[in-house]
Amino acid sequence: MTLLMKNYLNFETDIKDLENELNQLKDPYNQEGLSEVDTEKISKLQNEIDDKLKNIYSNLDQWQTTLVARHEDRPRAKFFIDNIFENFIPLSGDRYYGEDKSVLAGFGKFENKSVLIIGQEKGEDLDSRIERNFGMMRPEGYRKTIRLMKLANKFKIPVISFIDTPGAYPGVGAEERGQAEAIAKSIECCMELTVPTISIIIGEGGSGGAIALGSSNKVLMLENAIYSVISPEGCATILWRDPKKTLEASKAMKLSSKDLLNLEIIDEIIPEPVGGAHRDRDLILDNVRASLRNNLAIFANMNKDEILMQRKNKFLSIGRAKGFTSYSGASENLSMKISMLDNIKTNILKNKKYLLILLAIIFLAIVILQL
Repeated sequence: MTLLMKNYLNFETDIKDLENELNQLKDPYNQEGLSEVDTEKISKLQNEIDDKLKNIYSNLDQWQTTLVARHEDRPRAKFFIDNIFENFIPLSGDRYYGEDKSVLAGFGKFENKSVLIIGQEKGEDLDSRIERNFGMMRPEGYRKTIRLMKLANKFKIPVISFIDTPGAYPGVGAEERGQAEAIAKSIECCMELTVPTISIIIGEGGSGGAIALGSSNKVLMLENAIYSVISPEGCATILWRDPKKTLEASKAMKLSSKDLLNLEIIDEIIPEPVGGAHRDRDLILDNVRASLRNNLAIFANMNKDEILMQRKNKFLSIGRAKGFTSYSGASENLSMKISMLDNIKTNILKNKKYLLILLAIIFLAIVILQL
């Protein structure tokens, strides 16, 4: 289903003019009065639009990709939650301070299997964006997701996160309530889960606000999404002291899905319709649904220890093959080295019940012998 566009980016001027002309041709009651619809001209114009879209979107630079990721009409987390999952039950509050409306979280069904769904929600219009704080989570939002992730882990329910945020909220109140600690605890919680976790970056994946929910077994990205430690404007201001050098900053940070897949920071690129995810919402839904199905199937036959180790090794291996070192055998030596003493301690703790019984039997035997 291709939607009628309302908002165009600065490099889509030609497409805007052509689509306006196309809409006038499709309307028999145009400014010139009642007229016959010219289907041949409409078809020719539609083909011209398709060709221009393919040409533009196959040659996007990193800054243009950032603008597409931030597009006003781009589908948000709520759209994916409402259309991919069934019986979604939203849960609120962190049980410490309050509710954070910038993140949707709750349990639902994906193809008749229970999952925990977390989605950073920016909002669809000005009022909802203000209510959702433009997708910038506060500490109570991260603590809510921690609470629900631990609950999902207890009942062996996979976790699916939709990431779309410019970053964590930097307000004074958020800092006073422990923003940095909440993000750190969220990363720690994600890394300790023994259930499959999948994160999908659907728009902006900004800074620690995104990493807090992106420390997953599988990190997926929509084709025109971005994932970076800072915004291009912020990077340009710091490094070049000029916020206009966004293109240079975007290139330097390697924030596009292609760059990140090449660096093995993400695991998969989910293809978007030509012209961006906002141009054909049905197609992007099908693509996300298929990707989720395939990635959840990977972990179907893994036990909890294998799931945990796969996640740890994934993050430990980042930067080893294509970063500052050329060592290619890193993944073989990434498991934690345990000393003999630690091994003995672990075995004692595991078999504590049997050891207590054995000690009791020995004690009774000594007492009987003394009698």
